[in-house]
Amino acid sequence: MQHFFFKVLFLVGLFLMESCSAQSQLIEDELQTVTTENLKYYLYYPQDYESGDQKEFGLLLFLHGGGESGGDLEEIKKNGPPKLLVEGKQFPFLVLAPQNPYRRKWWNTEAIIKLLDSVVETNNVDKNRIYLTGLSRGGSAAWELATQYPKKFAAMAVVCGMAPLPYAHWINKKMPIWVFHGDKDKVISVDESDKMVAKLKEMNYDVRYTRYEDVGHNSWSRAYTTEELYEWFVKQKQK
Repeated sequence: MQHFFFKVLFLVGLFLMESCSAQSQLIEDELQTVTTENLKYYLYYPQDYESGDQKEFGLLLFLHGGGESGGDLEEIKKNGPPKLLVEGKQFPFLVLAPQNPYRRKWWNTEAIIKLLDSVVETNNVDKNRIYLTGLSRGGSAAWELATQYPKKFAAMAVVCGMAPLPYAHWINKKMPIWVFHGDKDKVISVDESDKMVAKLKEMNYDVRYTRYEDVGHNSWSRAYTTEELYEWFVKQKQK
């Protein structure tokens, strides 16, 4: 009797296993997703923008770092071009400075491009003179944008951003690049920029490198107060 009972249990278990196996299938399907992003931003216009001569201006897209993410929009005035504008500096081009709405998320690069395209289409902007720059997390996003949209920007300046080496193969070779980094950076190692710059030079890119000695993560204070940087931007134009 006991032998019969175990035999029944075995057969039941075998039946259940075969049933589960029969139900396991590879299903092919698809789902269309839509992501909505709410980007707050500042937009600066040069003094002579309303002069009436209808000329087109360049535009600098600035992406801030992680410290200014997800808070009050005022926070992005702490560093980079927005800080200089608050201090009274004038630029010969428009400056677009969006805010990453998330404290602990990377920039949504697709949303950035949608904002950029909207601003370009509704203002007197020369599409051949769109410049890109970013610091820290924003610098990392700048590298990403340069690979995803290689024909969008006339020039790019990256300050202490992470730079995955494979990106070097996807960046537009005709786009001049200027990289800044502090050699004592403990947040994003200077090796990130060292290796990327070396790779770009090996591939004959037009790249400049400013490597600050005895400077930590905050290399942006010196980088964005380098007047030559903005003079360099103005000289760049996509052919």
